[in-house]
Amino acid sequence: MKSAILTDECSEGGDRTVSLQERAYLLLKSMIADGRIVAGERLQEAQVAKAFGISRSPARHALRSLCADRILDEHDGKGFVVAGKDETGGDGPLATLDPVKIQATPQWERIYKEVEQELFIRILFGAVRINEKQLALHFDVSRTVTRDLLARMHGMGLIEKDNAGHWLARRITPEHIRDLYEMRRLLEPQALLKALPCIAAAELRKARANIRQALDHSSPSSSAFDQVERDLHVGILGFCPNKEILRALERTHMVFGPTRYLFHPFLGVPVEMIEGALREHLDIVERALRGDAGGAAQALHDHLKVADDRWLKRFEIIASTTQLQFPPYLAPGDAPGRS
Repeated sequence: MKSAILTDECSEGGDRTVSLQERAYLLLKSMIADGRIVAGERLQEAQVAKAFGISRSPARHALRSLCADRILDEHDGKGFVVAGKDETGGDGPLATLDPVKIQATPQWERIYKEVEQELFIRILFGAVRINEKQLALHFDVSRTVTRDLLARMHGMGLIEKDNAGHWLARRITPEHIRDLYEMRRLLEPQALLKALPCIAAAELRKARANIRQALDHSSPSSSAFDQVERDLHVGILGFCPNKEILRALERTHMVFGPTRYLFHPFLGVPVEMIEGALREHLDIVERALRGDAGGAAQALHDHLKVADDRWLKRFEIIASTTQLQFPPYLAPGDAPGRS
């Protein structure tokens, strides 16, 4: 049978804001609900991963989430069994899963968010080393995939290689964050002034619509806020004709990482701060739409002046928190933090 492709635009769990494991969970849940998979049939991690075209990690998380919902029962050595009127004791037949590819993005992108989140949490506490081999084993991907992922993180300034050639994420300190925001305050307003004559009003209106949509919700999603951040600081500024300024700013993009995890206990910030940031973005874009380039640049400068305080709030949150366990591909580093 020809494989179906479930892309990010498809209706069955295809929202870009939904993680790969959530899409696998939703798809399996619907298959069980509509009788494509019946009580007593078994599901296995490798089987789900192959059928859906994903790695074993999101397949495993999806199956365990269904167990938590009491839709599946886990049987050691036999996989997962669909709950219900079943007397097989876990020895029922393996369910038939038609191939339904739920991914349409490069492999490194599919694991990037999970690795980034784990990394961001731990570099608030100290330096972290990344074991490339363990990273590939953990996500059941090739070393080529992990190299692509690490290259992306390196380009953002999140990780670097030490003298021995090992990947290291240095500890994020308040001083480092202040330095990055100072750099942004110096460069981004100038980049905006240079970008505005080159950008179509339609681009600005689109950015404004995204901000208003996020403000319409009492608690905007992490993806909606991340989109607003990127609309301005990457998309609009990307029209700046001075590419050297843009290349310099790329090294500051690592500060956007936690905006993808607004409601994480360590990486998040209070909701009222999120609303304040959205209104500042709206002011900048509306000034630009009115043709007030100087006012928009000043508003951007003022926004960045308070934005570092929002970022630094995370250090207050973790101040009384004990160290966390590390996934197998991360280990405590021995390098000092930036100063």
